[in-house]
Amino acid sequence: MIRRQAYKFRIEPTGEQRRKLQQFAGMTRFVFNKALAIQKENHEAGGKYIQYVPMAKLLTAWRNGDETPWLKDAPVHPLQHALKHLDRAYKNFFEKRASFPTFKKRGRSDSFRFPDGKQIKLDQQQEKIFLPKLGWLDYRRSRKVQGLVKSVTVSQKSGHWYVSIQTERKVAEPCHPAATVVGIDLGVVRFATLWDGQKETVIWPLSSFKRHEVRLAKAQRQMCRKTKFSNNWKRAKARVQRIHAQIANTRNDFLHKTSNAISKSHAMIVIEDLQVKNMSRSASGSPAEPGRNVRAKSGLNKSILDQGWGEFGRQLDYKTDWKGGWLVAVPPANTSRECPACGHISAENRKSQSVFICVACGHTENADLVASKNIRGRGLNSPKVRTIGRIACEVSGVVMPPAAGTHRSEQPTHVD
Repeated sequence: MIRRQAYKFRIEPTGEQRRKLQQFAGMTRFVFNKALAIQKENHEAGGKYIQYVPMAKLLTAWRNGDETPWLKDAPVHPLQHALKHLDRAYKNFFEKRASFPTFKKRGRSDSFRFPDGKQIKLDQQQEKIFLPKLGWLDYRRSRKVQGLVKSVTVSQKSGHWYVSIQTERKVAEPCHPAATVVGIDLGVVRFATLWDGQKETVIWPLSSFKRHEVRLAKAQRQMCRKTKFSNNWKRAKARVQRIHAQIANTRNDFLHKTSNAISKSHAMIVIEDLQVKNMSRSASGSPAEPGRNVRAKSGLNKSILDQGWGEFGRQLDYKTDWKGGWLVAVPPANTSRECPACGHISAENRKSQSVFICVACGHTENADLVASKNIRGRGLNSPKVRTIGRIACEVSGVVMPPAAGTHRSEQPTHVD
């Protein structure tokens, strides 16, 4: 089994290296924007989409021409990768997986990639990494990098530079040591309610944005009072960015620890196939058809996004894969309205956010626990889970093969 994994570390560049990092990020952004402008002009003139190879020949002309000779100061591979990034963005747009590519803005997601691992040297003992035209950079080593280095992505966030080291290594096909199946119901009041057939486990939310909301609003108001692009405005903006980074880091740390604990303890994890983007869509409507309960829906959307359900599912996906478990996604319809005792489905069963009382048999229980029981049952009883041929391991008397909705891909690279 091939495992592709990324390790992200903060680097400590010197003053000269920091200037080069800014320059390389700017050159990469310039190449992306220039290529996008050419694609737009070509389309308006009635031409066909320009593929990557002809665009790469234009890059060579830009580097050797008189207008942009300073592009030679940057390594060529990150510039070429910017064109590949644009090519992939267009393909995603053509296949209706993403919106139309837009121009990159300075200071927003500044990054560039070295795709050739042969040009990269990693000294873990000295905590240094060598990158072309940058030399040796110090990095904060928090753990050992395992595997062969394939590429390195350099990025900036909140005034700090980071390297993401993508690696590849062979590992034995895992088989999960546990023999439990757990159903997980995600919510706002309770982050997750777990049921493994014997006991209930409740994980309470961290709500990192809510904890820093007042502090963030104060910093944003202070920034708005400053003259734009002045030194005071830049300092105030940096303060806002630091708060945003702290919110994101604490949320990510919580999700990693939670998903790691769940994936280690259960061989099969059943979750709802939630469409978070649709669930958090604005209810404001249009002038012709204004929405209802806009303020309440806005607060709910903020709470949903603060939990990080999508990222939590992504982490469960690859962590269960690495540990030899299975992640199964089931339809979320009526999971909290179906009685786990008699199977009766009714909206009247859900008396409130937390109370479930079946109108048919009178079964009473917490609504989130009812949902987790139903989610687990749907995962075990799914015909797709029971009929696909390959056998991985036996869990609670149920043979667990890879199923539709079960993610066992070896292709993506993950930052653990």
